[in-house]
Amino acid sequence: MTEQQNEPARGEYKRVQGLIRGLQLLNCLNRCDGGARITELAQQTGLHRTTVRRLLETLQHEGYVRRSESDDSYLLTLKVRELSEGFRDEQWVSQCAAPLLGELMQQVVWPTDISTLDVDAMVIRETTHRFSRLSFHRSMVGRRLPMLLTAAGRAYIANCPEQEREHILQLLANRNDSQSRLAQDQNYINKLVRKTRQDGYGSNYRDWGEEGRIAAIALPIRHDDRVLGCLNLVYIADAMTIEEAARRYLEAMQSVIGRIEARLNPVID
Repeated sequence: MTEQQNEPARGEYKRVQGLIRGLQLLNCLNRCDGGARITELAQQTGLHRTTVRRLLETLQHEGYVRRSESDDSYLLTLKVRELSEGFRDEQWVSQCAAPLLGELMQQVVWPTDISTLDVDAMVIRETTHRFSRLSFHRSMVGRRLPMLLTAAGRAYIANCPEQEREHILQLLANRNDSQSRLAQDQNYINKLVRKTRQDGYGSNYRDWGEEGRIAAIALPIRHDDRVLGCLNLVYIADAMTIEEAARRYLEAMQSVIGRIEARLNPVID
């Protein structure tokens, strides 16, 4: 019998239960703000405590989790991010922008995001939500932001080339939702573009119904005549007006964007 004949047919391999359980545990930790203890993880995953402990010790040895000495909880480490690096299209985000967000957080405290266009929405690629003590969300990477209702979307729409803006608006107009109606209202679009350009930033003050308690300001990140993405700062709307947020934080955001744009040429060109 040949070696090929000895091999199992496609689909006959057994699933590796240990790997499945390890991934299940990583997903569970990702949903737990501030980490979780073994008992909590066992309850949420349905795995036995001994199995959870063994998996955590393996993940800790490989550098994907760490144990807190203060309360024996387990937390994900930054090494987990390596698992998704090959999947990301916007390499410039990780190379040029991500290292600067931590510095920006030290100045502004409120969480900030880097988002890029994905067909008809802005998608968060990098964030400090998981690090900011003022954050009210943790798992933000990959979240889609509506173009006409969020600060990032408005900053992009107002600053991208006209042909690209018309293309995005056409896509939105063909949908059956609140954005469709707005995209078809040329008067609304003209006012939105004019106001955003006059202000020098995109803004959202309780305009996004799904997140009615938040406000945000956003700036475009440019390369030549293109808008590559946006940097936005998110805060609780009750804390201050849009104008006050701009007065306090816009200068720091502009400084970071200047540094990002200065790093882009070797990466993009």
